[in-house]
Amino acid sequence: MSNSADSPGTESSPTARPRRLRPVRVLTVGIFALAGLLFFVSFDTAKGTNIRTDASLLKLSDLIHERSRKNAELDESNGALREDIEALAERDDGSTEAEDARLAALEEHAGTQELKGEAITVTLNDAPPDATAKLPGYPEPQPDYLVIHQQDLQAVVNAMWQGGAEGIQVMDQRLISTSAVRCVGNTLILQGRVYSPPYTITAVGDPEKLKKALAASPAIQNYMVYVNVYGLGWKVEDEGTATLPGYSGTVDLHYAEPVD
Repeated sequence: MSNSADSPGTESSPTARPRRLRPVRVLTVGIFALAGLLFFVSFDTAKGTNIRTDASLLKLSDLIHERSRKNAELDESNGALREDIEALAERDDGSTEAEDARLAALEEHAGTQELKGEAITVTLNDAPPDATAKLPGYPEPQPDYLVIHQQDLQAVVNAMWQGGAEGIQVMDQRLISTSAVRCVGNTLILQGRVYSPPYTITAVGDPEKLKKALAASPAIQNYMVYVNVYGLGWKVEDEGTATLPGYSGTVDLHYAEPVD
């Protein structure tokens, strides 16, 4: 006969040892507690919004366009101040007519003065997003094939200079010796301002020489393959007589210095 205190079906005596929690149960409670903490942190971070959206990217895009707008306003203000300074300088500088003529010629070559003459305009644009190969033997396009790249814009600008352009304007800005045509993603960044396609490039010069230089450029010949196969935009137009604005931004040079 077994002792009643040792029987599993009877109540424990006051001196019986207390039951210990099993390790599995402790681990389960810990996991649920951690999961609850993670849900709370996620909710607190989202604040009722979808944290999987690209809202941060949209905010960055808005900031870039706002800075671009402010830069445009500063350019206009800077241009107005420069005109006032030049007017005062012409009145009080005490220079001779020959010196004034030489200065005017230098300013014209520097691109800081308006330039009027015969001109052509080249327009480049992205292909339709649903474009397919139009000619046999070519692969179906990748997204990279359907957008304007930095080298495409640079090829047009370089060909125009080689064709004897007296001055070039990209979008609404005059190029000078320190201008850099740069693209980030699908946007053009020029002298602190942001532009989206279609891109227009206008050059003052002999229209026939400019067109021949464009046609002779190997980089543009390669671009024309994508125009004919995938539908990238390309248009060359005679502008007749056009007036390019003078560059009104800063002309200060920034350069690296050796570390002591």
